[in-house]
Amino acid sequence: MHPDTPAPRRFLPSGPLRGRIRVPGDKSISHRALMFGALAVGRSRIAGLLEGEDVLATAAALRLMGATIARDGEDWIVDGVGVGGFLQPQGALEMGNSGTSTRLLMGLVASQAITAVFTGDASLSRRPMNRAIEPLAQMGARFEPSPGGTLPLLLEGIEPAVPITYRLPVASAQVKSAVLLAGLNTPGITTVIEPVPTRDHTERMLAGFGAELTVEDRGGERIIRITGQPELTPQTIEVPGDPSSAAFFAVAASIVPGSDLVIENVGLNPTRAGIFTVLRQMGASIEELDAREVGGEPVADLRVRHALLTGVEVDPALAPSMIDEFPVLFVAAALARGRTVTRGLDELRVKESDRLAAMATALSAVGARIEEREDGLVIDGADGEPLGGGGPIATHLDHRIAMSMAVAGLVSRNGVEVDDTRPIATSFPTFEALLEGASEKPSPLQGRGLGEGEWREVFNGPLPPTPSPEGEGDL
Repeated sequence: MHPDTPAPRRFLPSGPLRGRIRVPGDKSISHRALMFGALAVGRSRIAGLLEGEDVLATAAALRLMGATIARDGEDWIVDGVGVGGFLQPQGALEMGNSGTSTRLLMGLVASQAITAVFTGDASLSRRPMNRAIEPLAQMGARFEPSPGGTLPLLLEGIEPAVPITYRLPVASAQVKSAVLLAGLNTPGITTVIEPVPTRDHTERMLAGFGAELTVEDRGGERIIRITGQPELTPQTIEVPGDPSSAAFFAVAASIVPGSDLVIENVGLNPTRAGIFTVLRQMGASIEELDAREVGGEPVADLRVRHALLTGVEVDPALAPSMIDEFPVLFVAAALARGRTVTRGLDELRVKESDRLAAMATALSAVGARIEEREDGLVIDGADGEPLGGGGPIATHLDHRIAMSMAVAGLVSRNGVEVDDTRPIATSFPTFEALLEGASEKPSPLQGRGLGEGEWREVFNGPLPPTPSPEGEGDL
């Protein structure tokens, strides 16, 4: 298929999800592992790197600026150039669909005496970059963005940059990280103040590479200070499974009757695990097995079994810890008993798409009852009964819309067609294969569409236990 040709697909009703799966490496950690390896002096080795298009865009940009990055068997190796050692790129930095790549690399370039042009695909080129531009300009970098603060964008870095103290006006791990990364090559102390804590992979990993960084909690705020111009030490990194990717399967196993699925090696950093907190509040059966620490990050295997969920009012304070997971949470809410209310989600309107509007339209089209508000959705659930189905659903080149509506198709009478599955490759290239592998063949009743109450009757009664892998005992 030509890369510019949409790849529509109808996701059909599914039998129970069973067995064990492993989702790809965490996307946020993968981006940072490559970047910090490129800033170290010497060779870093990365196991479990997510090989999605977004992460590969980061690798390609770092190569253009002098780092050596290559696959070595199952691992990746990065030979770094040192803090402040990037070379003038001979060509544009093509970011594809990756906002993380764009904003973090803007931070790295801002405090170096090089000029870079950032470009992206149609979806990324609609996303505003002003939140990152503002603090980096205060440090001395010069920007020539497209109208509206979008890509294509020219960035002229400055060395030495000026250290600043910056209070985030809106919770954003990407903007926080951009400022801290610019501070790496800035003499003095650069400070970021977070009124609301966001994912802290940047702080954890920078400390692991040897940066002089402190984090202080004061008056409910987090104050992060980084001392510039260190020499970073190369590391061996194991990337845990991406909780954002695991969320699609956790929701699917929760809402498809009869499911009993183990998702292995899931990163459970508390700044990222809000989706599992909310699902448990809704009554989901999610058990943590073999809890451990991998590369400074908490990790566990998650056993998820089907449960009839109940609508909740989601605490807006949890939003930063699950901002990318709301699309699939909306699917869970559409199947729940009662009403789910979400608020404080303005950030979702400036993601790869306007995810509030896109999911409200998509779920309404397949039979869910949705009210769209300015900063969230109100969803009246179907009490465990399947959605009608339909489509084609407009994904707006947004991978999370596509995967969320694929999950909705599993609990529909007639399937859900999405207009384009290509964006899924940006973050989860193996999604469709894993979904097919975990899903048992549906009952013939599902093929003809279930009537009222039949959905539960198909799977009525006890189900046999999932066999444990040899040597691992009972789950």
